[in-house]
Amino acid sequence: MQSLKDIYGQTLKFDENFSFCPGCGHGIVTRLVAETIEHFGIREKTIAVAGIGCGGFSHHYLDIDAIEAMHGRAPAVAIGYQMAMPDNIVYTYQGDGDMSSIGLAELLHAANRGVPITCIMVNNSLYGMTGGQMSPATLPGQITTTTPKGRDPSIHGNPLLVPEMMRAMKGVAYLARETVADFQGIMKAEQSIRNAFECQIKGLGFSFVEVIVPCPTGLKMTATDAYAWSAKNALECFTPQVFKNCLEQQKIPVA
Repeated sequence: MQSLKDIYGQTLKFDENFSFCPGCGHGIVTRLVAETIEHFGIREKTIAVAGIGCGGFSHHYLDIDAIEAMHGRAPAVAIGYQMAMPDNIVYTYQGDGDMSSIGLAELLHAANRGVPITCIMVNNSLYGMTGGQMSPATLPGQITTTTPKGRDPSIHGNPLLVPEMMRAMKGVAYLARETVADFQGIMKAEQSIRNAFECQIKGLGFSFVEVIVPCPTGLKMTATDAYAWSAKNALECFTPQVFKNCLEQQKIPVA
């Protein structure tokens, strides 16, 4: 049996205690990113660009270099870094509030240009750090601090389906939505994150992976109940699937 050191090598900091709340999906996704970096042996040339919010702590637990961007601007910062240091690997790690709200313009233009960076959006359907407000990914009927009667699509609109917005963009090399609601979902999420990084390593274009996770604190649930809620409710709206995979054709998209 592999030890944790075998899996994570030097990438994951074992002497750091996570600041994430009990049951938070960020801990799982952070470990999947660490496994991917270790798998490809790219720790010394990988740069994380952190967003604002709970996800902004992810890089604290990885022994890699990182840049902290302003709210929503992580893709723009990543593009600038990639252009200056094209031989390095750069990825953004952001929440749904940071990426699909204030940062949506940066994300879509990065995807449309086909810049070889990887963007990971951890979608917990609300703003976690600031108290559980509605985000663009909040589900219809979901109660948040700013939608005490539940999200009403006639007033607040419907949840934003970010990968579906990018699937027709020619510059996108890998595009997927995954979940960590169960073990099978975690394994698929790990594979998608690896595929996204591989597309970047091979210079195939822009990569994006959305990962659906629960926020037990924001949902005011136990971790067990929050994961059950996510599997039952979130996945009905955000269907896990691989929308695009240029690794299958080894084809470089033309933006």
